[in-house]
Amino acid sequence: MSTSTLSGALHATLSRLPMPAVWASGSAQERTLMMGAALAILSNVLFGVLYAYSSFLAPLSGTQVFIWRMLAMWAALVGFLTFSGQLTGHIDKLKSLGSLKQWAWLLLPTPIFLSQFWLFMWAPVNGQGVQTAMGYFLFPLMMVVFGCVLFGEKLSRLQWLAVGFAALGVGSEIIRTQSISWATLWVCGTYPLYYILRRLQGVGAVTGLLVDLTIFAPFALGYLFFMAPDSLSLVGGSGFFIMMLIGLGVLSVLAMKTNVDASQMLPVNVYGMMSYLEPALLFILAITILGNPFESGMLFSYGLIWTGIAFLIAHGVKQLRATKRKQVAASA
Repeated sequence: MSTSTLSGALHATLSRLPMPAVWASGSAQERTLMMGAALAILSNVLFGVLYAYSSFLAPLSGTQVFIWRMLAMWAALVGFLTFSGQLTGHIDKLKSLGSLKQWAWLLLPTPIFLSQFWLFMWAPVNGQGVQTAMGYFLFPLMMVVFGCVLFGEKLSRLQWLAVGFAALGVGSEIIRTQSISWATLWVCGTYPLYYILRRLQGVGAVTGLLVDLTIFAPFALGYLFFMAPDSLSLVGGSGFFIMMLIGLGVLSVLAMKTNVDASQMLPVNVYGMMSYLEPALLFILAITILGNPFESGMLFSYGLIWTGIAFLIAHGVKQLRATKRKQVAASA
């Protein structure tokens, strides 16, 4: 489904909601913002559903669900790109890579991507759901730090406060537990590198995703045939599991696609602020539906981290208002 198709479907949906006057009277830019916001919310909700998906696929382990998800996602993505006529364009982009060095540079972020997707499916059913969600909370803050260190970006006062409170929160949690979850560190420490590398490479999100999944598909099949044949028999003999795994692939691609479309429709600040909806949903799911432990002692350290996030959101709001004032002044 292309961006225009999504936009058309969303236009029809929004016109039936209790906001037709706002939708009809708004400018094209305002309608684009509303569609982008709707897509961002949809993508975050879908990621939340995927976070809890492992618990519905017992007795498959978190690792087995991850393997099946990668294969289902690859099949759904290739099917979508073929149906929409976009597959040839992505293949042409890859054909333009002429040297081994270019291919090595392209594949460098793939292990990070795969490890993050594995953790996303493994953590909720292995008692690390809250810690992984906290890693996603810290992810935007770490992006700020990486931007400052690697690209020499200057931090505003609000950004410094955000980073400072987050650091205090992490430090408090280390003191409280005499350790810090490896899941939290892995998410916030390596995921920024994946996005930064893809940015430096100039590779689109969908092209990068196609490469990552295609490279891993043979290894996933090898794992199922040689290391988890029982999983293969279980899924192959159950219509329920087959349908659930098809749904897993479709939801995964839809979540990624709506997320990418939202990032293209929304200003960076608005998109960044809305991205906090996902870890909030993951956090709630981890301590409710998935039953991951949450100790009262976490409230202080996590409260500091959430305070840092509030400062980062305030920075985004301030920048957005400044941009709007400039636009008004320019049109006056």
